[in-house]
Amino acid sequence: MSNQGQLIEAHERFTDTELIHLIEASRAGDKAAYRQLYDISVGQVYGLALRLIGDRNMAEDATQEVFIQLWNKLDNYAGDAKFSTWLHRVTANITVSYMRRQKSWWQRTFSIENSEAMQLPAQSDLQQVNFEAHVASLPERARMVFVLHAIEGYRHEDVAEMLNMAVGTSKAQYHRAKHLLKERLGHE
Repeated sequence: MSNQGQLIEAHERFTDTELIHLIEASRAGDKAAYRQLYDISVGQVYGLALRLIGDRNMAEDATQEVFIQLWNKLDNYAGDAKFSTWLHRVTANITVSYMRRQKSWWQRTFSIENSEAMQLPAQSDLQQVNFEAHVASLPERARMVFVLHAIEGYRHEDVAEMLNMAVGTSKAQYHRAKHLLKERLGHE
């Protein structure tokens, strides 16, 4: 099940009336209500951030960033879509923005060759197929497109908008990710 599906499932445990009450109370400054929204959403928000970033520590930081910004963005929720759908989109956008800000730090701290070597697990160390590790080892843009399109179900037009790229670039990065995954999985 995709993270979006898990997020929807978690929110469906609450009635629409209960969720609206939590959202309205949070908008009014009720921190306990916001904590409840956090509690029902944090696992799914973290899961999406981890798939997009591929690094646990950075995904934790991005998750914190999502909930910090969400406090101010709740007023933007118009209620015309399910809250879980809206939150999923907000999470993806904030995580992508977080990654862009971190990229310059990463490039200053590590050379490109070293960062790629650190992300790729040694093939001989893998005892079983670990799809998520392979996805995490993809180059950044290919990984982000693959996660958003193949795993989270966004259309290439939406992915292109979120990542500020052309639709053709999104499709090319998706093809690149699929090719790399097939190649890596074929060597095991």
